[in-house]
Amino acid sequence: MRLHPRPALRPAGKAPVRDTPWAAPERHPTAMQIRRLRYVRRVLLSRRAWRMRAAFLLGAVLVGAVSSAFGLLSEQANQLFQRLAARETWLPLLLTPLGLVLVTWLARRYFPGSEGSGINQVIAAMEIRAKDRWLTLRLAAGKVLLTLLAQLFGASVGREGPTVHVAAAIMYSMRRLARFPADYMARGMLLAGGAAGISAAFNTPLAGVVFAFEEMLRGFTPRLAGIVVLSVVFSALVSMLLVGERYYFGTASAGRAEAPGDWLAVLVCGVIAGLAGGVFAFLIMRLSRAIAPLAASNGLGVAFVCGAVLVLMGAMTDYRVMGSGYEVARALAIDGEAPEPFYPVYKFVASLASYLSGIPGGIFAPALSTGAGIGADLHRVLPLAPLDLMVLFAMVAYFAGAVKSPITGFVIVMEMTDDQNTLLALMAAAMIGYGVSYLLTPQPLYHSLAQMLIERERERERGVPRPVTPA
Repeated sequence: MRLHPRPALRPAGKAPVRDTPWAAPERHPTAMQIRRLRYVRRVLLSRRAWRMRAAFLLGAVLVGAVSSAFGLLSEQANQLFQRLAARETWLPLLLTPLGLVLVTWLARRYFPGSEGSGINQVIAAMEIRAKDRWLTLRLAAGKVLLTLLAQLFGASVGREGPTVHVAAAIMYSMRRLARFPADYMARGMLLAGGAAGISAAFNTPLAGVVFAFEEMLRGFTPRLAGIVVLSVVFSALVSMLLVGERYYFGTASAGRAEAPGDWLAVLVCGVIAGLAGGVFAFLIMRLSRAIAPLAASNGLGVAFVCGAVLVLMGAMTDYRVMGSGYEVARALAIDGEAPEPFYPVYKFVASLASYLSGIPGGIFAPALSTGAGIGADLHRVLPLAPLDLMVLFAMVAYFAGAVKSPITGFVIVMEMTDDQNTLLALMAAAMIGYGVSYLLTPQPLYHSLAQMLIERERERERGVPRPVTPA
């Protein structure tokens, strides 16, 4: 009895076929292996992928170079104004109001959309399709030029917000060199540019990443995290190559917050400085809407009045409140040199007037300077802790209260001063300032301003006339 059928005869000249039950089966690639091979080919061998990487790398390098040059020119503009004011004390009385009128006219005539900080423009651009309205290279160049002019005329504005705007425009323009995925162009490249801009402006790489997800996106997306981190790394490397590895304020050694008085100072500074930051954000949002009709009909007149208020605050403080406030904040945080009493009140008004005038310029540096002044005044009245500690606590609390980004606030201050001894206390001050400010104005400042831009853009598309508000 046969157990197996007789094998069929094979043609002559051909190899025998192994068809016995114990023969090894012929191996074919699985679907998973095929997908893996296709993925490796698409990632490593695709010309489009390498072109996209090269364009991204070029954008990050350009952001680092432009941001570093912008920072150096900004410092020179602030110093030049202070030298002019010290030589001819009457000169700012004419230069500042007329200068703000000139900057406002240039912004409206040649660079519409460059007004204000720039962070809100980037946030608004992530929500609309017509991104070219706020993210062109021409507008970025105008943003740099007009911010430098504003600082040269003594405006209380910083370069950090405009740097974010410029960096996002540079990264977005890389679409002309390569075809990026849709989600990259919708948000990824803008987030990468914003993070790289903050990193290069403050020389704080970690703060750049945190700011992108905490303030700009208000969330976290793992797919976008990679390009944000890479943009920060490359822009930071370029910045270090050009200007060296330096800290924004220098190196602070405030010591640890260990004594009961130190933690009581955290509470006092957090409450008072956070409330002041909330009031600042509240006034910007409310007054921006209130003066919109007047700014639309007579924007140059509004700029002149705001310039007059600004120079009045400057004349009462030997023009120390004019400019970004970097030097005053650095002297307080690092050298312990307190300014005159009520400095933060004058700086508060000067920064508010500068923003409402409609000129390009950020509020980061003025906010840090105002917060540092609040800490110095609190130390005069209630010296619960050393001056440098109270200055840092109030600085981070005011920033968190004004911008509604507490994590970014304490990370920026920690990285700017290279002082991690007070990290826990800075975190507490930032959260207290944020909580107090939230009770007054729950809406984040930049997102509220971005929403105003989005509403104005949508009404413009529908043909509805809309007053121009300071952006």
